[in-house]
Amino acid sequence: MSANPSLRSLLSSSSLPANEARILLAYVLEKHYQLPRSALLSRDDMTLNDLAQTEWQSIEQRRLNGEPVAYILGKKGFHNIELSVAPGVLIPRPETELLVEIALGEIAKLNKPVKILDLGTGSGAIALAVASASPESSLLATDQSEVALAIAMQNAKSLKLTDRVQFAHGSWYQAIPEDSAFDIILSNPPYIADQDPHLAQGDLRFEPVSALTDKASGLTCLEEIIFGADQYLKPGGLIAVEHGFDQAKAVVALMTKAGLKDPKIHLDLAGHSRVSSARKSN
Repeated sequence: MSANPSLRSLLSSSSLPANEARILLAYVLEKHYQLPRSALLSRDDMTLNDLAQTEWQSIEQRRLNGEPVAYILGKKGFHNIELSVAPGVLIPRPETELLVEIALGEIAKLNKPVKILDLGTGSGAIALAVASASPESSLLATDQSEVALAIAMQNAKSLKLTDRVQFAHGSWYQAIPEDSAFDIILSNPPYIADQDPHLAQGDLRFEPVSALTDKASGLTCLEEIIFGADQYLKPGGLIAVEHGFDQAKAVVALMTKAGLKDPKIHLDLAGHSRVSSARKSN
């Protein structure tokens, strides 16, 4: 009989928050025994074999050291899809789903096949979520990171969306042909200011710095995207960008200065000003 502790004992003795311990132990059960998460309750007297026990101790320590759960699991749910993630890409966050919802609302209004550009796609989260929910749309997703693009393309393949989501390597609009025209431009660019204390806290410590901060005011990438939008939007086309909760006023000012019309601020589920949108004149 194994001398290893039961699942019940592992959970009760873990120094992790209870919800994180359950998520990570469920991962071990699925990987080593093909058991569902419900086994944590239905088979809580079960003991792990030595290999699974060693892995549990390893990933428990990784999380105690601060490594994000998503990187440990290698995956993260976003909107209506599941994405592979790794240290080379930003971990998709629930507030970014607001960009997806704005795009889907615009697609419904247009009621026609729509061309969408996702700038700085990372894991492909925004583009792939939109494509998954809107089969008539075609998307181009860009990133300056080859590591990120490799992960995004693998996600597109896993989700069987390679026929409708194309990828291009380069910084913002430099990655796409100059004569391209889109109905919608979406972006979640780096918007944390350089030296912001949040960069040294929590999961952000492990995520790619280039995806988090512009190493300046937090507005330089947003400014480049906003001022370049007019050239690539169709008349009446929509641009929507994610930004910090305290940046909405500055972003709307940039949109107005760039000649974009009908600026709007959109709140996330926490009630924070998280996305601003505007349109190219007809």
